[in-house]
Amino acid sequence: MSTHRKAPRVHVHVPLPEFPKFENTLRSLGVGMELYIGSQVIDGVTENDLHDLAARFDWGGTMSIHSPFMDLSPGALDPKIGAATLERYLQVISFAEILRPDVVVFHSGYEAWKYAGKVGLWMEPSVRTWRKVMEHTEKIGVKVAVENIVDAEPDHLSQLADEVNHPLFGLCLDVGHREIFSELSVVEWARGFGRHIFELHLHDNLGAADDHMPIGEGVIDFDGLFEEVARLGIDPVYTLEAHSAEDAMVSLERVKRYL
Repeated sequence: MSTHRKAPRVHVHVPLPEFPKFENTLRSLGVGMELYIGSQVIDGVTENDLHDLAARFDWGGTMSIHSPFMDLSPGALDPKIGAATLERYLQVISFAEILRPDVVVFHSGYEAWKYAGKVGLWMEPSVRTWRKVMEHTEKIGVKVAVENIVDAEPDHLSQLADEVNHPLFGLCLDVGHREIFSELSVVEWARGFGRHIFELHLHDNLGAADDHMPIGEGVIDFDGLFEEVARLGIDPVYTLEAHSAEDAMVSLERVKRYL
């Protein structure tokens, strides 16, 4: 019986316009990439651009995509906003047909104050949106993960995954956002998301702002997080969301002790 363990998928966050700048570094390190396609660049991306990027991503690493999120609302009560959001999401999925990422990450769009704490108001249109997304995504076998942002607890996102009920639909746990917006521990969040976790966004902060510091520079309990990941027996993508090349290298070195 083979005892070889599958190598963890470690990605570094790279905005699409900056890929040429970091391409050789990523290749030399042999790490994967979370490609961020922002709302201000997405309409300038051509099919040829995507095929060129796919050809240049040739060093055997895996890829994930971080989708646009500004002004989008998958749980919108206004049908025109919901339609515009779905249009953007399906545009990203069409990119995924060429790039073939492991996971495509989207934001949840849930803000308790906006929905007056009534999760059901957000849940019903959200489920409709994500089921339509999955109709397209399942054809190419790419996973979709919804990320926590200003969420104070994990239950409604876990419920969303249960309601959509698709093997390719799951969640992305952003540990930095959790540190700012939730009083629950990172272990409680990992336990709450459970086997729905498809991706982890790893960066640190001091609990006051979304600083995107290197792992180990802030107050986040990475020891507890990785112990819970091991207990769950899951195989997520580990994305280092640094805001500079230097910070990414620090996080890359420090994450090795956990993997």
